[in-house]
Amino acid sequence: MKAQVRNQLAAVLALCVAGGVVGYIAYADIGENLVYFWSVEELLNKGDAAVGATIRLGGVVQPESLKWDAKTVDLQFKISMKPSKDDPIHVSVRTTGAPPQMFREGIGVVVEGQYDGKIFQADRVIVKHSNEYRPPAEGEKPEQLYETLMTNGS
Repeated sequence: MKAQVRNQLAAVLALCVAGGVVGYIAYADIGENLVYFWSVEELLNKGDAAVGATIRLGGVVQPESLKWDAKTVDLQFKISMKPSKDDPIHVSVRTTGAPPQMFREGIGVVVEGQYDGKIFQADRVIVKHSNEYRPPAEGEKPEQLYETLMTNGS
């Protein structure tokens, strides 16, 4: 083989190896950093496959499920797909830290964290709300302005 052909072959081989290394690093990084978004029903249907994975879980805070301990900054609540305390399909959520300002029973939330098979340990709680702002009409309470995305159908 001529020296020029050998050099070209070595360059192509080096580019292929470098491309393979970059591709592997990118693929490995993506796999470790994926965060799945699941509904309550999807989480419960996954069973053991959901345990330990970082997940974003969407639902509505069930009425009469909210437990807040200001001393330990511990928040516990249940989320389901329907804003009803009688919905049998629900997940218990626990988190530490102050809840978001608009957090309350009956509002749509997205929680991010891990599920241990019984309790969803949330690292982050995000409140869903309408993207429209309008000042309250005369005699209207500010709380009446907030509509969850779940009840809005969006």
